[in-house]
Amino acid sequence: MHSGLEAQAQCIETLLASHRIPSQVLGGTVTPRWIRFQVVTRLGVRLSQVSGLSEELALSLAAPSCRVVRENGALHIEIPRPEPASVSLLDLHRRLDDSLPGCAPVLGIDEGGTPLLLNLSSPDVAHVLVCGTTGSGKTALARSMALSLALNNSQRLLQLLLIDPKGRGFSCLADVPHLLTRPLGNLADAVKQLAGLVDEMERRDVNGISSPKVVVFIDEFADLLLTGGRELVAIMARLSQRGREAGIHLVACIQKPTTAVMGSLVRANFPARLVGSVTCPEEARLAAGLAGTGAERLQGHGDFILVLKGQCTRFSAAFVSVADAQRAVRDLDPAPRALVRMPCTADTARAADRSSG
Repeated sequence: MHSGLEAQAQCIETLLASHRIPSQVLGGTVTPRWIRFQVVTRLGVRLSQVSGLSEELALSLAAPSCRVVRENGALHIEIPRPEPASVSLLDLHRRLDDSLPGCAPVLGIDEGGTPLLLNLSSPDVAHVLVCGTTGSGKTALARSMALSLALNNSQRLLQLLLIDPKGRGFSCLADVPHLLTRPLGNLADAVKQLAGLVDEMERRDVNGISSPKVVVFIDEFADLLLTGGRELVAIMARLSQRGREAGIHLVACIQKPTTAVMGSLVRANFPARLVGSVTCPEEARLAAGLAGTGAERLQGHGDFILVLKGQCTRFSAAFVSVADAQRAVRDLDPAPRALVRMPCTADTARAADRSSG
């Protein structure tokens, strides 16, 4: 592989020189998804001169696409790997060992190959929106985030609520001991549980407490809002506006960002965005909350951009297969759950019947 990288570096230097841009490739980074070359040009060369050659660079390097980015004072030319590999969530957890902060799920690895985490308790984060078309990997990323939190937190410190209208996204996490109830697919049960969280939030506000943390993962958030009507919109508005101080955080997945869905509720209260591949620049702008992220050029299947405080970080999402997730769940400590006052649904009633029997 080293000889191939040397040949590609020489190719970059030759092509830029043919356009009167003297350059030198000083090194780079190889990650499971892409290859990134660090390039130095002479003083006075504009970034637009190099980025304008991205298509020619892709053709010269026999790559499907090429991305030119400036980061920390350096110029990088990035191409996808011919055979991208997935980033294992469980391997990342073993690599990080005990250095993970409490309410900070592992997202994956950034462009430099460094593990990337997102601290939900931070005032800059609070709630997270995950956007992307079918095949972008948004549900798989949300599932990895939920499992990451369960692996790194005891039940007395963190509880999870999973809302899964399709019944497939979070089904492999049904036995996670941190769950307040089994994954919910029924709209009425979901509304009841979310209304119960509003009551819990108010109780915590009165008593000045914020523990245990409660993280709500919602797949197909747009469909849930459309079918839930004004009642659900009002509930989500209250949770997203006041939930963070009470230790309640939302992670919502949307397939197709539109102006109707990405209204004032989402724009104001979901400051952190995880954006996968989208179909056009307009969808990329709506999903990220700002223009120029290039999300419409992402490769899909776990290729994401973290948008936070106006800054963009590209990363490869951590992935866990259904079988590996189920094995990891079986190894979790089934200790008694922390007390969070929630309404009873059909699912919780059946669970109670099983445990009492």
